[in-house]
Amino acid sequence: MDCPVTYHNCEPESIIPQEGRETLVSTSNNTAGSEVPTTKNHLPKAQADQLIEQGVQQHQYGQLEEAVQSFQEAHAAYCELKDRRGAGRTLGNLGLVYYALGDFAKAIEYSKQSLAIAQVIQDRRLESQALGNIGNAYRHLGNHAKAVEHQQQSLMVVRELKDSTGEVAALNNLGLAYKALGDYINAIDYQNQALTVARNIQDDQAEGQILRNLANACYAVGDYTKAIDYYQQRLVLVQQSGDRRVEAQILRNLGNACYAIGDYQAAIEYAKQRLAIAIAINDPRAQEQALSHLGVAYEALGDYATAIEYYEQRLLMARVLQDRRIEGQALGSLRVACYALGDYAKVMEYDHQGLMNS
Repeated sequence: MDCPVTYHNCEPESIIPQEGRETLVSTSNNTAGSEVPTTKNHLPKAQADQLIEQGVQQHQYGQLEEAVQSFQEAHAAYCELKDRRGAGRTLGNLGLVYYALGDFAKAIEYSKQSLAIAQVIQDRRLESQALGNIGNAYRHLGNHAKAVEHQQQSLMVVRELKDSTGEVAALNNLGLAYKALGDYINAIDYQNQALTVARNIQDDQAEGQILRNLANACYAVGDYTKAIDYYQQRLVLVQQSGDRRVEAQILRNLGNACYAIGDYQAAIEYAKQRLAIAIAINDPRAQEQALSHLGVAYEALGDYATAIEYYEQRLLMARVLQDRRIEGQALGSLRVACYALGDYAKVMEYDHQGLMNS
């Protein structure tokens, strides 16, 4: 899955949703001029600020329903205080939470309210964030033209602000919008621009996400050599971070791309590395997939005996997982490989097991 990159004052990510990055809006940019003194009928502004920060933390920890409640309470308090900047920020955060919940219509609704306030109070940073969030939500709803339109507006604003972090997010998300339109030339162009800016500001996290998106885009258009280059660059970053699960995913992608260009030895090497990691982190599903890829690659080399070894290990893993579908696939692969070797007795044995499995 592609990763929208985002910018924010708090943090989280992989987050607009684990698909991208969210622009959670903290109260830290509030100006003194936006504060309205409290009365006995109002929550103190400090308490409203605390609620929005609480909502940000809840969002970061995946407590989405609780985050909605905190942001709604903060919004009500800011409205009573006639604090439009605070209200705009809470509306923006509500939009992000609904985005994470997959309710893209509500995400657009709240983000548009945030955008309207941002434009009235001339908060350009809040405006750019709202525009980006609206664009991402439209992309998920399949309205790619509106997604591009809003991301272009967001990019224009962050460039006016000379906000390099925001520019990375806007360029990358614009690339994702063009990819959704099927315009891979523009998608790759904008994401390459995003990569340049991310490296200039030494944002390793954004760089990793953009490399992933670039690799996926190149893979989609059949440019496997470039895809391999981007995946390898991302692999270096992930190995430095020590995230073994993500490392295994990148190794899978590298193996697939190498197989696509007929470099079966490289595909085998990457699959073996992935298998070792899957065993180390006790991920049986990844083990099963790596064993399958190894069998397929050895079969492509004409080494049916080794392919059978890996297919047999996959069959055992499928039975451990109690996955009848995978078990059936493994038996099918074993029949084909044994037939290629002329081991017809084994073909009949696996045929029998297949009948028992059906």
